[in-house]
Amino acid sequence: MTRSALRDSFGRHITYLRLSVTDRCDLRCVYCMTENMKFLPKRDVLTLEELEQLAGAFIDRGVRKIRITGGEPLVRRDITTLIARLGRRLSRGDFDELTLTTNGTQLAQHAEALRSHGVKRINVSLDTLDDEKFEMLTRRRQLSQVLKGLDAAQKAGLEVKINMVALNGVNRDEIPATIAWAHGRGMDITLIEVMPLGEIEEDRLDQYLPLSEVRADLEARWRLIPIEKKTGGPARYVRVEETGGVLGFITPLTDNFCAGCNRVRVTCTGQ
Repeated sequence: MTRSALRDSFGRHITYLRLSVTDRCDLRCVYCMTENMKFLPKRDVLTLEELEQLAGAFIDRGVRKIRITGGEPLVRRDITTLIARLGRRLSRGDFDELTLTTNGTQLAQHAEALRSHGVKRINVSLDTLDDEKFEMLTRRRQLSQVLKGLDAAQKAGLEVKINMVALNGVNRDEIPATIAWAHGRGMDITLIEVMPLGEIEEDRLDQYLPLSEVRADLEARWRLIPIEKKTGGPARYVRVEETGGVLGFITPLTDNFCAGCNRVRVTCTGQ
């Protein structure tokens, strides 16, 4: 039986859980972590059974959407076991949506399983389509593997949205072409301002690119039509008339969205 709904101290109704299943990742994105990361001891990370129990407690309190995150969630051993168990609750109607954010490196081997367990759409983080820039940003040469993962995801019937972090002096010139590429493949794309999270070696001020400037650049090129698209997240959406696709903007610094937040984040240690 569903207990009383979750509300925070500001009266916001919490219906969305972002559940981290690991702090580990197979990439080392320069705006996210250092090359020589010290990850948590495995004993400190919740087991799959504990993660399932925790997710179930949130479902029982009225959470309707669960997003599996990391680190990179698909590097967690036996992660599809947890997704399958949550998928069974999803199929019973206990909640409405099970989704996942991934860097795409492991998608080729997991896409079919994700779809079979009830995942219908995923977010894939991809900041460049240039091999050299990808290696510079992630410290790994795995762009081709990510692109294979996208092919596998779409072949499996997953709806894919690309998340692209806008980085000053790195990928600003690529943004229009990446939007056109995503829309040409039937994928939505969301641009994200770099956020002050994680342990890194560079100055974040050097990375920061306000999306207000990016949007002005895009509006000089295309007609952006605001739309009332709601995905349970913080993005504000437009439709690009010339491409026919959907474009989102996530602006935690230039235009924060805290007032409308409906989510709780839980780390892989249960915090």
